[in-house]
Amino acid sequence: MAKILVFTELHGSHVKGVTLEILGKLAGHTVDVAAIGTIPSEAIADLAKFGAANVHSLKGANLEKYSPEGYANALKGFISAGAYDYVFAGATSVGKDLLPRVATMFDAGMASEVTNFIMEGDKFAGTRPLFAGKCFAKVELTGPKPHFVTVRPNALGMNANPTAAAASAKEDAVDAGAIRAMIKDIVKGASEKLDLTEANIIISGGRAMKDSANFKILDEMAEVIGATVGASRAAVDSGFAPHAMQVGQTGKTVAPSLYIACGISGAIQHLAGMRTSKVIVAINTDPDAPIFTKADYGIVGDLFTIVPIMTQEFKALLGK
Repeated sequence: MAKILVFTELHGSHVKGVTLEILGKLAGHTVDVAAIGTIPSEAIADLAKFGAANVHSLKGANLEKYSPEGYANALKGFISAGAYDYVFAGATSVGKDLLPRVATMFDAGMASEVTNFIMEGDKFAGTRPLFAGKCFAKVELTGPKPHFVTVRPNALGMNANPTAAAASAKEDAVDAGAIRAMIKDIVKGASEKLDLTEANIIISGGRAMKDSANFKILDEMAEVIGATVGASRAAVDSGFAPHAMQVGQTGKTVAPSLYIACGISGAIQHLAGMRTSKVIVAINTDPDAPIFTKADYGIVGDLFTIVPIMTQEFKALLGK
């Protein structure tokens, strides 16, 4: 049986949801979880529920803030000491920056942005999208171990682990090594909502929003249903929303359970970033808009009329 490590990131007092998705998929395997810094007791309880056997808080000098060199050096040392066969992480901003660096240190193979996988004994087989999601490739990993895998958030779903038990929590000293570039400060965004890449529900606005102030109606709906607000490239280029909100080939690739597209025509580059959403709802005045060819549900109408109605209906359904 392969020895498996899942590297996780902390989000407040909990770990990021993609970690729990990975753990659920690895049911039946003995899996360790590690994070840089102190893992809170609430997070340890979540990890144990989904099957983590051992939870490691990695600590050392110069690791208070994320730095690619420091984290990579620390994680490499821990992986080597633990003799892990596979290392998994979420395909988050940090995961996509960190894991390729560590894989290079081991001269090892890596599968990026996997959307599904199976582990049979010590053999990994996964699926990852290619050409902006137009087709899927089956991937296997060969060569020297450890092997590295990043998993796209919201792709696997939350599957409870039937063999879950209490996790053993440990603190491990790690060495960040020589760091040539230090991060002095990290400025967080004003919103406390999940990042688009991790959100389970996304409401996006397009050029038809007409003005940045009009995104208020999307914010109001998002508040009711616990969604994160995104935008199309056309809306961002028009100055209605910041680039951090952009969904698409030149923005963020997302895979929520529910994606509501408001006033978005459905340009190819936008579809490339959200086509793997489980359910797509489109609102557009043009019945021939390309977005309707990909939508599970379509509403032909003015978003400024439809969205407030939907918000009121959601409030009634959710008792808010």
